Amino acid sequence: MNTKMIPVDRATYTLEDQRRMSKAKNYFAWQHRLIQNELGQRILEVGCGVGNFTSSLLDRETVIAVDVEPECIQLLKRRYPDQDNLHAFVCDVLSPEFRELASFQPDSGVVVNVLEHVGDDVAALKAVASVLAPGGVIVLLVPAFQALYGPIDKNLGHHRRYSRGGIRRLAQRTGLRIRKLHYMNSIGFFGWWTNARILKREAQSERQIEIFDRYLVPPLSALERLLRPPFGQSLLAVLEAP
Repeated sequence: MNTKMIPVDRATYTLEDQRRMSKAKNYFAWQHRLIQNELGQRILEVGCGVGNFTSSLLDRETVIAVDVEPECIQLLKRRYPDQDNLHAFVCDVLSPEFRELASFQPDSGVVVNVLEHVGDDVAALKAVASVLAPGGVIVLLVPAFQALYGPIDKNLGHHRRYSRGGIRRLAQRTGLRIRKLHYMNSIGFFGWWTNARILKREAQSERQIEIFDRYLVPPLSALERLLRPPFGQSLLAVLEAP
């Protein structure tokens, strides 16, 4: 495959941001529990970064991991050097090269904390759907509630945060059917609001991440497994392609 990078107006996490978040083991495990049963055996991961979420996918038949940052893909390959089922490419979803990924016949696409970075999220989602096998699914995890948008979002390159209505409109415009749609991380809602509106933080605090991951994620994830919250820091959507 030609791995030429054709950038669009999308900002990714810096490597330092990704390394900081890599310490949130419980949080990534929570994401995996929510997402794993929605995915098939041939998974396309869009915006894989340095592989913080990729590790939870490597028990599948095939993982096609793509990112626009060459350094991320280099680090990903060094991180998992002996994974024969992992195929990593520098590629943009809106480039002609991205269409070549259809040759892997992926049955699932996973887009975790990526779509908010893309200027044209409709075109990006259509592109992901176009390379999936018929009836494939796309799992999205996106930041929720535009009211939470603050300096951290801006510095991370977020164009927007999403609501359930916004995801419904996005699905309608891309011809996808919503299979599942719900908020997650209700406590994180208040933490992000505090950072955005009161503390005016411009970067995530390692100490906040550590406390949240160690002490709050285990009980919170157990509680939200029993009762879906009416709000949250993030929004999970499972969409089905025609």
